[in-house]
Amino acid sequence: MSAAPASRPIPAPPGARTDLVDTLAGIAPGSALEQLRSRRPVARFHTQESEEALFGASAGGAVTQQERSAVAAFVTGLHGQGPLARHAHERLAALDPALSLAIRREIGSARAEGPFGRYPAGPLSAEDTAGLVYAVDETGRTALGPKLAAALEHAHLLVFRPREASPSALQSLLDAGWTTDAVVTLSQIVAFLTFQIRVVAGLTVLNAHPAAQEPRP
Repeated sequence: MSAAPASRPIPAPPGARTDLVDTLAGIAPGSALEQLRSRRPVARFHTQESEEALFGASAGGAVTQQERSAVAAFVTGLHGQGPLARHAHERLAALDPALSLAIRREIGSARAEGPFGRYPAGPLSAEDTAGLVYAVDETGRTALGPKLAAALEHAHLLVFRPREASPSALQSLLDAGWTTDAVVTLSQIVAFLTFQIRVVAGLTVLNAHPAAQEPRP
């Protein structure tokens, strides 16, 4: 007897809950672009599920709501002042106005053009590119604390210098007081935001050009 197929989550019906991507991209219910998104219901469902799992009211554990929101504001700010960055900063400001100001200060000193960095010695070394190695200064460390300062430095590494990710980089987070579970969560947050930023940016462009929204067979 064959094994039963693995169960798959059933996407929520349209209008059952707020979809952050639709909201930030300005996608109106029933519009051509909304219908286009509905053709990939599983991808749409899991994008919103990931948002809620990482930043929803029930998210917590090894990484607090303030810490999650601070990392999100920092990462989206590094990518530019788009709708997702505004949303992330508003969320952080509602939780901790002083921390929001501290994150804005760090973004100002951390912005760069990338990716860049060094590969392990070998054939790819020819593609090494110099760039900013971001480190939180003493003023920032006083405002953020050692744990969050280390988290921002690691997030900057993942955004701009992913080729330099290494066990020693992860150890820096552990040395600052993060648990192993927290390190995994921080990496998930950065990876998800990088995806979410591109989805919102692409849909925003499509929303501004109705002719490009027509579904293809």
